Amino acid sequence: MPQLKKIVVSLLIAFAGASSLSASAETKIAPTITTANAEFVYKYLLGEIAGQRGETTLASQLFLDLAKQTRDARLAERAARTAAYANQPGIALQAATLWSELDPNSLEAQQASSQLLIASGNLKQAKPHIQKLLAKEETRANGFLYLNSLLASQKDKTEVFDAIKEFAAPYPKLVEAHFAIAQAALIADKLDVAKNELDTANKLRPGWELGAQMQGQMLIKESPDKAITFYQDFLKKYPKANDVRMAYAKLLVAEKRYAEAKPEFVKLVESSSSSPEISAVVGLLSLESGDFLMADKYFQQSVSSGFKDPDQLYLYLGRSAERQKDDVKALSWYDKIQPGEHFMEGRFSAANVIARTKNVDAAIKMLDEVNDLTPEQQITVIQTESSILAQVKRNQESFDLMDKAIQNWPDSTELIYDYAMAAERIGKYEVMETELYKLIKLKPDFAAAYNALGYSLADRNIKLNEAKSLLETAVKLSPNDHYMLDSLGWVHYRLGNLSKAAEYLRKAYEIQADPEIAAHLGEVLWKQGLQEEAKKIWASALKDYPENDVLVATTKKFSS
Repeated sequence: MPQLKKIVVSLLIAFAGASSLSASAETKIAPTITTANAEFVYKYLLGEIAGQRGETTLASQLFLDLAKQTRDARLAERAARTAAYANQPGIALQAATLWSELDPNSLEAQQASSQLLIASGNLKQAKPHIQKLLAKEETRANGFLYLNSLLASQKDKTEVFDAIKEFAAPYPKLVEAHFAIAQAALIADKLDVAKNELDTANKLRPGWELGAQMQGQMLIKESPDKAITFYQDFLKKYPKANDVRMAYAKLLVAEKRYAEAKPEFVKLVESSSSSPEISAVVGLLSLESGDFLMADKYFQQSVSSGFKDPDQLYLYLGRSAERQKDDVKALSWYDKIQPGEHFMEGRFSAANVIARTKNVDAAIKMLDEVNDLTPEQQITVIQTESSILAQVKRNQESFDLMDKAIQNWPDSTELIYDYAMAAERIGKYEVMETELYKLIKLKPDFAAAYNALGYSLADRNIKLNEAKSLLETAVKLSPNDHYMLDSLGWVHYRLGNLSKAAEYLRKAYEIQADPEIAAHLGEVLWKQGLQEEAKKIWASALKDYPENDVLVATTKKFSS
């Protein structure tokens, strides 16, 4: 029983302090328990034991009952916290309201009661508590900045707007009060009010970053270009406004203006407020633009600064090394990736490098030696190995591997698709068609299955109406996929619809200047009598893809 004695002693000490607190609290109701009598000790002990056993609802009820009887703010606080932990909003609201009544100077009590009243949908009752929070000068400004978040769950946005105007009325010179009104007005679709209040806030505090960020967000809705111009002008006046610079840089990325975004992120990195995350972004933008030395510099800087996911950056560093044709360094980066989220991605990247620089068998051996794989990872390993074999034209081995795997996972949609493609590569068209029809039945929205089947039929010049129907479904599911647009253009060519074929193929080529699309488009243009245009397209594609089989075969066919 020594533990029980400790609890009893502690509660007696607590109650001794509580009685002095309740004596000083401004309360209208007299306590019915003023000493640590038998009832108090029993209930307090019961509450403690209930809490220790995980019966938090019972504990919160007991502490609330004691708080009402003793008029002790600390017991009310204990009841509120326990009820919140027990997910009992009704008890928590009663306890928090009592807590704020018994200790009117407690900022935490006012916050708790406000939040709980608002959560219950009772904004009117919450108003006095919010006003008390805003009455304290030292917390007033932050209180106004927090208001819209506090009231976000309220359905009637006009009521919220009116309430915030009421809260702000006593503070006409407070920037944050005008900002809060502007936020509420924007949420309530009162755009003119929002603009006027934001203008007032910005006049009261020129160069204020929060105001500038909100103005930028409002301008984005009108026109991203207007927002970009605004941010540029603001940063000329206030070049150290890093929060605004971050908003500006993110907008440039969203608008795919990567070249303009990169120097802004570099400035953020070089500022005192730089973070490993920003360094990582600069690295990514550099990698995207082909500036590999800068990408390496900022990825490594991010890692050394404590980036939370270094394995992700090791992947990027490996890819950067590959693009610099430094395969040894690429493998060293991939080997640094530890077991976890990115481990298998690193192994697959390493396997591709090994297959390219050493031999396919070494790459497959390395993947086979990876242990403790989930079924999903095992499937991905098999897919990768099959793909590596196909890249070096070992198509029968690629098919045999997939044929064995499909016996173990007959309903894996990813495996079925790759199995069908492996079958097509060795001329097993019946297997391919059977598997793709099965896949379409299993997953009716798998656009690639419709495309693969439709294109195969079109390319073999059979079942063309069926192929057209399949490919129209594929394009409907993925309307901007250049491969699917190419396939649909190709089946129209087979059907003799040259204008339709050219329309789809031109659209596909605009999206992606792929060599096989170039081959198809050139062939259609040639048949339309546009031989010079066809030759230009082929010549341009051959510069970048001189060894593409389809492109080379097509150009030879029409040049002979």
